[in-house]
Amino acid sequence: MKALRKKDERGFTLIEIMIVVLIIGILLAIAVPNFVKARETSRAKACVSNLKQIDSAKEQWAMDTKAGDTDPGPLMTAIAGSGLYIKAEPECPSGGVYTIGLIGADPTCSIAATTTPPHEL
Repeated sequence: MKALRKKDERGFTLIEIMIVVLIIGILLAIAVPNFVKARETSRAKACVSNLKQIDSAKEQWAMDTKAGDTDPGPLMTAIAGSGLYIKAEPECPSGGVYTIGLIGADPTCSIAATTTPPHEL
């Protein structure tokens, strides 16, 4: 009877393959939470950037219309669009909704307090 393998042929044993799979699993367990955290941080920074753009557009609109600090802010359609203060209406990357608010107040995101890091100015 012939042996299935010759003595000079080498391969991986089941134990060696299981060890490699275990090491890959440990590395994934470490890396995935860091990727999730980096993604959420990036989304929060993009949201804050959008809020700054909205605030700047709102202030420009207020100067053009001579609105005071206690006056209600404009609708999004009055500041965002072709030929207006912002090219297009910004959207929160995490799915929040922006509220412009009063002229003297900062705009807000609907998910500002529910996320870490927060989406607020």
